[in-house]
Amino acid sequence: MVHGASGKTVRLTVAQAIVRYITAQHSVVDGERQRFIPAALGIFGHGNVAGLGQAFAANLDQLPFIQGRNEQSLGHIAVGYAKAAKRRQALAVTASIGPGATNTLTAAGLATVNRLPLLLLLGDTYATRRQGPVLQQLENPAAPDTTVNDAFRPVSRFFDRISRPEHLMTALPQAFRVLANPVETGAVVLSLPQDVQSHAHDWPVEMFEPRDWKIRRPLPDPAEIGEIAELIRRAERPLVIAGGGVIYSDAQREITDLGRSTDLPISETFGGKGAVLEPGPFQVGGIGLEGTPATNHLAQHADLIVHVGTRLTDFATASQSLFAADARFASVNVSEFDAIKEGAVAAVADAQLALRALADELGDYSIPAAWREEIAREQDAWAPKRAAALDPDRAFVRADHPDAPVTNAVITQGQLIGVLQEHARSGDTIIAAAGSPPGDLQKVWDATDGRHAHLEFGFSCMGYELPAAIGVRLADPNPEHRVTAFIGDGTFLMQPTEIVTAAAEGIGFTLVVSENHGFQVIRRLQMGKTGRHFANEFRYRDESGASLHQAVTEVGETKPGRLEGDYLKIDLIEIAHGLGAETHYVETADEFRAALDSTRGATHPVVIVVATVPQVDLPGAEVWWDVSPAEVSGDKVVEELYDEYLEGRADQKWHG
Repeated sequence: MVHGASGKTVRLTVAQAIVRYITAQHSVVDGERQRFIPAALGIFGHGNVAGLGQAFAANLDQLPFIQGRNEQSLGHIAVGYAKAAKRRQALAVTASIGPGATNTLTAAGLATVNRLPLLLLLGDTYATRRQGPVLQQLENPAAPDTTVNDAFRPVSRFFDRISRPEHLMTALPQAFRVLANPVETGAVVLSLPQDVQSHAHDWPVEMFEPRDWKIRRPLPDPAEIGEIAELIRRAERPLVIAGGGVIYSDAQREITDLGRSTDLPISETFGGKGAVLEPGPFQVGGIGLEGTPATNHLAQHADLIVHVGTRLTDFATASQSLFAADARFASVNVSEFDAIKEGAVAAVADAQLALRALADELGDYSIPAAWREEIAREQDAWAPKRAAALDPDRAFVRADHPDAPVTNAVITQGQLIGVLQEHARSGDTIIAAAGSPPGDLQKVWDATDGRHAHLEFGFSCMGYELPAAIGVRLADPNPEHRVTAFIGDGTFLMQPTEIVTAAAEGIGFTLVVSENHGFQVIRRLQMGKTGRHFANEFRYRDESGASLHQAVTEVGETKPGRLEGDYLKIDLIEIAHGLGAETHYVETADEFRAALDSTRGATHPVVIVVATVPQVDLPGAEVWWDVSPAEVSGDKVVEELYDEYLEGRADQKWHG
């Protein structure tokens, strides 16, 4: 049998063929060519060590390999890298069968939701069945070919089970096509049965020749750009929403220039934080549920919304309650699926090219004077509130927050952010993903002048931040560019183990932990929707009832004590130190400043735990979110909260 144009073949195992193919793939953007997958990460088990493990070990000179501690975290490292690389490079992650594979399921969902390339090479149970049910095999009597890896199908943009060697010849090109396509990219999963990984095959040598994958920039249709420009000219109160697509397209300069030349107010989603490069009257900040009240007031009054490179999730639209009923919409997006949201007049195109064309089409256009004045009034009203909330040297006044628990903390989380903002330089990156940190950064962080904000809020995934910092550092090895993951103590306790990986590899990043004793942002939501808190702070069980053991063994007969005793005594510093980090515990703004200054440029993981006053929040965004209290409760407080919810729901609108 003849293989390929030359007829020449090379005999390799399936695993060896995968690794060799990966090393030959390149991405090309604007003429810049680079290795698409420059490294791999993994944890080996019996389901991938003999196949993929052997192949990776034999190709270390071409594909560096990073050993990790948790498969989910390895997926997050890869996603963080891909985001920092603006989707132009990705990493491969391998895991063994069963729980090793399913540990990466969360990372796959995160990658797909956020449209970020992730290549997962997952062990699977035997394609042959002579072994009988094997260790970690799912036995489905109605579907014998089902394995736990089928759980990846709904959270992947491409999934293929390689049950014969020949499958690779079509699967690998399709996998990389998806990874390189900004419209389709996300998690790409190759499910690799343990036995098939080690099977040999005669492959055409052409399969392993270097190949380039062009990350395309779809050209804007002049007629579509002209229609959007005409809508802007006719609008009295236009507003732009910049999403992550602006950053992935390298269109920050274009959208900044558009704002400066026209005074169009430009707001930012979580993914679009930092899209505007320079401060100015046109840079109005975060929008939506965790945006600024000033930006949201402008959005409520706008008669035209131009959304660029965004999925427009419920946080950006305040669950479809933010915009005026008669507002019109226009959009620029590489994905038609997102472009037509809100019934927008759409330009399906690359953001950089479309924004250039739009600026040319608008010429010397400038927004109406009345709208410019309203923008200035809103910004002037918000600026002192922001400054007061962030001022690290303002003494905390307990009388202003009488219900806040008494701890050793003397600064708020807002003041913690104020110190971080003072310290941030051009080239630095701050990372947040879940809890209060990403919302606080969306509201108050200044991401202009080269300060990067890496906010993962599509999947809002606790535990992403620390490993993502490793990925960001791999993408930007300059130690003078500080990489900071900002999390709460709840997130830290979920998954701190990749500190070990960073320590082992000499990867420098900083983990700032706001020690506020629990899942405080969910407690805040709980109070707003039930009027009472329950099981969201880190407290011992009190003595108002039986012990947990007694309540479980005598279920229905005794009532357990409530989770309202003293705060748990948790030494986060000892945990971090034991995992290999340099550690600092600080209680004052000056101590925090000193810790940051002394550790800039560190080439190892640094953990700074900051004692912060619980239950003291930044000023609200003054918008609504569709989270319903219980419709039936028998509790008067909850009934009143449900009535308030219905009042808010009346503001929801369909724009189409």
